[in-house]
Amino acid sequence: MAGGQLELVKLTKRYGPTTAVDAIDLRIPQGTYCCFLGPSGCGKSSTLRMVAGHETASGGDILLGNANITNLVPARRGTAMMFQSYALFPHLTVLDNIAFSLKMKGAPKAERYAKARQVMELVDLGKFETRMPAQLSGGQQQRVALARALVTDPGILLLDEPLSALDPFLRLKVRTELKRLQRELGISFLHVTHGQDEAMALADLVVIMKDGRIEQAGTPQDVFHRPATAFVARFMGGHNVLTLDGRPVTVRADRVRLGTGGEAARTMSGEVRGVEYGGATVTVVMAAGEAGEITAVIPEEDYARAPTELGESRPIHWARADEYALAAA
Repeated sequence: MAGGQLELVKLTKRYGPTTAVDAIDLRIPQGTYCCFLGPSGCGKSSTLRMVAGHETASGGDILLGNANITNLVPARRGTAMMFQSYALFPHLTVLDNIAFSLKMKGAPKAERYAKARQVMELVDLGKFETRMPAQLSGGQQQRVALARALVTDPGILLLDEPLSALDPFLRLKVRTELKRLQRELGISFLHVTHGQDEAMALADLVVIMKDGRIEQAGTPQDVFHRPATAFVARFMGGHNVLTLDGRPVTVRADRVRLGTGGEAARTMSGEVRGVEYGGATVTVVMAAGEAGEITAVIPEEDYARAPTELGESRPIHWARADEYALAAA
């Protein structure tokens, strides 16, 4: 099945009395790298599994291109899923693991091996085709699982926490490979993650979910610079959520500075509760009375000119232009 735009229309999933996904609407253009982001239990994995056909929708529709795939079996949807556990066959070589789905479809051996080798080259696995999964590193196993998902030429690739088992260095390397592959293949990737940095690095479209609903969907720049709600601001991190002049606002932590500001700044005082050195930056946490706890992320060289101590009372300021109004709760 050819790929195309994916559209979710009032898509709902209930488990008994519990609503895991609550009538969500979402349009994902063809060729989009989309990351579903949110806390555990927010509905992101249930949404992915409904798109894959591994969960039955309780209501609504899933449209891919010109087809309604809501009730189709997984093999007829034009999607492929890469699982968090990789689920490789331990008794099969890399080549046979990747070619397995083509074998199940009845493809001749020469044809399925040729296609498998083509995909293996795409993910740099050519020299490992005779190895068994136990002879591979975690990153290599991850690429086998990715190749196995791609060998069927899906219109959309679904990835459920694909990087969670990797160490930080390898995670960064595989992230780069995933983005490159998505661009080269020109298909949509739908990627579930708990990691804000992962979503920001990879996605064209970030979908933030809470309690089974979409809290905000937009570009990484949109959700970071212009969070729609206090939940999004807090979840994405790097923001102070405050009530100022009777309205909820967010101020990025990297915009807050120690000392007093000019006429265009908002200045207040606070007690230093924490100081954390982070290399290029220093994070200072302050208790600012009714405003609550405020975090400032300060360039190391700026902090070095005026360091502070725990328990000290210091003024802080930021430009009023850096305040961003949030929707009322």
